[in-house]
Amino acid sequence: MTLDELQGLFDQEVQSLIHSHNSDDPAAFAMQFHGRSDLPVRAMAEQIACRQKAAKKLPALSQHNLLYTPLALEQSSGERTAEYKASFMSGNRVIDLSGGLGVDSIFLAKGFQEVVYCERDPLLCAVVEHNLKQCCIANVQVKPCESISLLAEYPDDFFDWIFVDPARREEGGRSIALEAASPDVVASHDMMLSKAQKVCIKASPALEISGLKTLLPALHTIIVVSVDRECKEIMLLLDREACEKPVTVNAVCLSSDSEVVIEIVGDGVVDRPLAFSVKEYFYEPDPAIIKARLSIMLAKDYTLQFVNKSVDYLTSDHKIAAFPGRTFRVIESVPYKPKSFRGFLNRHAITGASIQRRDFPLSPEELRKKFRLLESERAFLFFTRDREGHPICIYALRCFPGDEAALSGPCQSGGPGC
Repeated sequence: MTLDELQGLFDQEVQSLIHSHNSDDPAAFAMQFHGRSDLPVRAMAEQIACRQKAAKKLPALSQHNLLYTPLALEQSSGERTAEYKASFMSGNRVIDLSGGLGVDSIFLAKGFQEVVYCERDPLLCAVVEHNLKQCCIANVQVKPCESISLLAEYPDDFFDWIFVDPARREEGGRSIALEAASPDVVASHDMMLSKAQKVCIKASPALEISGLKTLLPALHTIIVVSVDRECKEIMLLLDREACEKPVTVNAVCLSSDSEVVIEIVGDGVVDRPLAFSVKEYFYEPDPAIIKARLSIMLAKDYTLQFVNKSVDYLTSDHKIAAFPGRTFRVIESVPYKPKSFRGFLNRHAITGASIQRRDFPLSPEELRKKFRLLESERAFLFFTRDREGHPICIYALRCFPGDEAALSGPCQSGGPGC
């Protein structure tokens, strides 16, 4: 989209036409209105496609007749994670150094007297100015410029918070390293903390979280965030008074259809209890908990044991209500022996299953092809190792609220083999 096309989108008739075709196929819309030189047809089709994606990613904000660019929408925070950030960031002034679509700035505006949105792309700045008006937000200043240069112009301690979501793209691909991002938050560490006492850095969910204190001396909290069991982002919280303090790691599990926030806190330095055998219930922690290396805290809090020394699979004889992750009822756990595994499948009449594999020599694709297994949303085969390092397969059924009666039957752990 160009600035000229954007100006065309501001027209009320154009807006009404887009709204009336919200559910259309964008390509079909473009074909239908092909040749209408009085309309920015390409940009309109693009907006229809973006609105359909925004309805899922930004369900509340998308009701405000907002405008988007495809890349900015793809890279923006989701509504749920933006809302969570705003829950612990507040004060008089905050600056968003990598404005993008402005979703984070919109939510931060609720907790600050003044928000400075900084974005070098003039098109995005114009889009965000429009969106702010649509949302009736008047306390966000839009600054079309390079972020670090702008920040340097402010006096020390001008802001209470700095928020930055560094662009992780570079030539030839995508990097997750903080030093390769733009702006470079490692090089700008001291300068940022001279302008604000606290900084929140949004990082890739693939970022390795160990050793970050050496790069960011003021780091005091790492928050790994998931939404609907998908790890979405890692937040690095800096405080200029925390340089001599240890780093706390938190896992936060959010849901798109619930206001409930599940938070696990700890340093993970606890002995890892190992089960002698797989028990009646089998647990897979939420991806945020696994990424934060806090499964050990779940084991401690819920009296669970690990299936082996290396994988975050947990087991117990009791069912845990509202476990932060997935819960399964174990039907049978057996040593994995390739020559006789078909007999195990036949004994349980397993023709399809969701195949999960961790610390196991064969991939899910290889296992599915080898044993000609179809897909299943309820039956699961977990291929992993036992506490002694021997390969095993755990056949289990997914537990859902209110369906305990459907999962009756004894658990056979380590049974007759296969």
